[in-house]
Amino acid sequence: MNSKAIVLADETGAVITVSENNSDYGYFRVQQARTMIDDSGFAHRKVLTALVPGLVEELKEMGLYANQQLDGKIIIQESLTPFNKKNPERDLKIAGETGVVCKLGGLPIYRRTKFSFNVNATDSTVDHDNIEELRAAYSAQEKAKAIQPNEDFSIEG
Repeated sequence: MNSKAIVLADETGAVITVSENNSDYGYFRVQQARTMIDDSGFAHRKVLTALVPGLVEELKEMGLYANQQLDGKIIIQESLTPFNKKNPERDLKIAGETGVVCKLGGLPIYRRTKFSFNVNATDSTVDHDNIEELRAAYSAQEKAKAIQPNEDFSIEG
């Protein structure tokens, strides 16, 4: 059901990206297709990605290469507590393209993905309760997408 995690390269073919703030640290990216079942029981195939940080020297010692398959699993972690205290907005859980932050009891939900070599690792999610706010945003999006007549294609002469 789940594919193996795949090591991704950037546009230059590099697998390890060195941190701009500290050249001792870096990360590599992995991607995995997973079958997820939503709250209504409907199955969806989703592609997840995660960054794996570490010391550059240790990452290099892993011998990673583009499209390398890794045993493991990308998991989703959600929380009402920010994962990054300096930049909490980075991990806000946003509903699709609405720009609306998912919330529980008025508190924002934070979301991140992590790679684990443990294929049995599980997701930890937080269900949002700002359903009416999201419905209104999705409704506004649908109305904006509706085809509007314009002068160039008017049937009136």
